[in-house]
Amino acid sequence: MRRPTLLGALGVMVLLGAGCGIPAQSEVRVDGKGSAATEAGVISRGSEPPTRTAAGSDNVAFVRNFLSAASGEPDRAYERVKAFIAPEDKSRLQDKKGSEVALNVVRLGEAIYTLNSDSTTTVKIAVQQIGMLRANGTLAPPVATETEYDFGLRSASFNGGVNDERAGLYVIDPPNVLLLSDTALRQYYQDETIYFWSSDRSRLVPDQRYRPQAVPVERRVNEVVKWLVGGPSDWLRPGVVGLPDRTELINNATGGNGRWEVNLDMSGDDQNGIDQLITQLAWSLGDLPGQLELKIRNNAQPVVDLGERRDSWALYPHAASPQRFGVYDGAIHPLDFEGEPSGTVPLAPEVNRNVVSATLGLAKDRRILAAMVVTGSKNRYQLAVGTGTEQVSVLSRSGGTGYASISRPVWLRTVDSRPSRGLVVADGQLYRFDEAARMYPVPLNLPSAAVTAVAAALDGQRVALIAGGRLYVAAVNLDGGGVSIGPPRELVTSLTNPTAVDWGREDQLVVAGSVGQPAIYEISVDGALETPLRTDLGAKVNHLTAYPTNRSVRTPSGAYMYEANGVAYRSSPSERIDPSRVRGIAPVPAGVRPSNPSAPFFLY
Repeated sequence: MRRPTLLGALGVMVLLGAGCGIPAQSEVRVDGKGSAATEAGVISRGSEPPTRTAAGSDNVAFVRNFLSAASGEPDRAYERVKAFIAPEDKSRLQDKKGSEVALNVVRLGEAIYTLNSDSTTTVKIAVQQIGMLRANGTLAPPVATETEYDFGLRSASFNGGVNDERAGLYVIDPPNVLLLSDTALRQYYQDETIYFWSSDRSRLVPDQRYRPQAVPVERRVNEVVKWLVGGPSDWLRPGVVGLPDRTELINNATGGNGRWEVNLDMSGDDQNGIDQLITQLAWSLGDLPGQLELKIRNNAQPVVDLGERRDSWALYPHAASPQRFGVYDGAIHPLDFEGEPSGTVPLAPEVNRNVVSATLGLAKDRRILAAMVVTGSKNRYQLAVGTGTEQVSVLSRSGGTGYASISRPVWLRTVDSRPSRGLVVADGQLYRFDEAARMYPVPLNLPSAAVTAVAAALDGQRVALIAGGRLYVAAVNLDGGGVSIGPPRELVTSLTNPTAVDWGREDQLVVAGSVGQPAIYEISVDGALETPLRTDLGAKVNHLTAYPTNRSVRTPSGAYMYEANGVAYRSSPSERIDPSRVRGIAPVPAGVRPSNPSAPFFLY
């Protein structure tokens, strides 16, 4: 190990993700700690990471490039990283091949650069381990536990004792793993969504992947097919089904000029299953136009137009334009915003009272689904559930004496005629409920910690949970008339102490928590990609609801709403929801302070 005998003459602390170009010979300067997510949100995309010499002798830029070098096609990851390592130290990084190649994705914190007496520089970087990016494009939970890495830098060339800046730098004493910064993940990879059929084969369920920007466009079809053949992400498996066992791709998917050919060795001659595979491929290829010719063991199926197949089989066939509602003086009322649809409350007046929070949804048969938290006796709360074709006039209530606390309930959306089911958290326990408000505990494979929030994705097969102050996602299995939750996967984020969560997109969550002060972030379903939405809240968010972006209905303006310190807000643009936005309330007499609207939500 090369370590100076004397303390270096210079220590420079920077936030590496901020990209501050501070040369080793400059005066000491400390940059304030910023947000890596903010930097990632504005960084431009590229296909290939910079070469070793691109940064010259700029320490910070060189290290940033070094932590991007693994980006790209997995089979050359070690080659690209070793190009940054001094020749005498290349053997410290042991190569792996094929599916064994995995990148340690880290979120960067502060970096300290210390100039040593031998003209080398010691680098110490604080990191947060996010996950392992596998060769199949999935981001698995992190394996490494290091909270910082340290290594050295030296000049690549000396001429008469003078450093030739054109030769660049080398890494000495490198980490023995492939590191990839979250900024590089955003810059050099395209996050994509592929789909697997739910366990009952009634709907398609999204699964997030990362495709290197360096992969040529013409190979995109081949990559997607390989992902589908390889099966779903580990955490999603309990709620979906993969392709039949031993399915293999025969040669590579080929095509061009709007026509693609995929040849699979797949067991079974079930034509319905083959047709479902074509639908799965059409949606997994995103908006790719053209025609698809699927072959099963060289037997061609009828050619399918990809766009027409997507049009004929909607991902979310029963999604509707969202309408905003909120609670005012214990009753649900519509919220009016210019340019947005505003409906009427689908509840009879006699049941629209004592409401604390609510969820209203539309079932497959266009029935209204109502689930509300209502006040009971002795400061206890109950779950009230009802359905109706145009209006809900009868509510069933959960039994017993009630609960000290109940979260906002959520419906698990279905695409068939089975009775609707939902999820709710009561006194720290997750429950499923039915249309008669009967509640059943749902076991979770988690450390013994109280559950405080639950949110359901638009597909009804994935949930997000907050338990013990940590954020999780999990797959849902609806087979057999019950609800089971697969092993939850914890998401590693910059936010601490999350308080509320909802689904903002197919592969993104909207989460309230803290980054030193209350904030709302958009976070990918694997925790890797973060975008700050609000960082100036000033008070903890205790209620959050979002309308999930989907391919069936256009996203409305202000796609999430929240409540903090007893005041409700709409986003995009940020706007307080005051009584003037509440429809159907009596004018407030002069001199009387009006109530604040609370617990806003979307009906869709």
